Amino acid sequence: MAECVALAWTSSGVDGLKSWLLEFVHSLLESFRDLAPIILVIAFFQLVVLQQPIPNLGQLASGILLVVMGLTFFIRGLEMALFPLGESMAYAFARKGSVTWLLVFAFALGFGTTVAEPALIAVASEAAEVAAVGGMIAHEANAMEAYATGLRYTVAVSVGFAIVIGVIRIIKGWPIQNLIVVGYLGVVVMTIFAPREIIGIAYDSGGVTTSTITVPLVTALGVGLASSIKGRNPMIDGFGLIAFASLTPMIFVMAYGMVV
Repeated sequence: MAECVALAWTSSGVDGLKSWLLEFVHSLLESFRDLAPIILVIAFFQLVVLQQPIPNLGQLASGILLVVMGLTFFIRGLEMALFPLGESMAYAFARKGSVTWLLVFAFALGFGTTVAEPALIAVASEAAEVAAVGGMIAHEANAMEAYATGLRYTVAVSVGFAIVIGVIRIIKGWPIQNLIVVGYLGVVVMTIFAPREIIGIAYDSGGVTTSTITVPLVTALGVGLASSIKGRNPMIDGFGLIAFASLTPMIFVMAYGMVV
């Protein structure tokens, strides 16, 4: 009896491993297909337009392979963990019926994911360096670190605020276009009064916040919440949180520049 159970378990384990390997190979091919246009463009301009051999071809090929594998693992991780996690927590909060805790979670999610965004960390560090060189702040390590940290937390607070507004919109069923129009009018007004040195950084901050960590969880939250509320369409109401996450940092960072 024990031998039969062990044989059945081994057989099912082998079948599961084969299935996983097939899915992984399929994901690898899809990732390579997605990156193929970039590779072809670079190869065309290097070989045809510049008419120069590709430098360090072996190293370049190894790097492309690592990018393909990294993209594959990243997408599989999103499908296996981040998307289900965001949706399941949205369902749980909707069933719990506590709007207050849902809004607290929305703010914490937006704040936490934004603080951890590698793109925002890089932009904030570069902005602090440029601000020091331009004489806006002291050219000292402590001053630059404080400026970069303040910029990051300002953006993180703005994204948390944006997700809260987006969640309220889903609950209330407000049209997204009305809020977006009002938001961009605010951006235009702030641009008039903000220091010129901060405007470009503010506009870039709106883009770097919606990157690898923030987008999957926030999107899953919106879709899961819209799916769990009666009368809401996930396609109409579930998406749009990322638009708010891109909009509010521009206003908050320009305000930060006016204060600092």
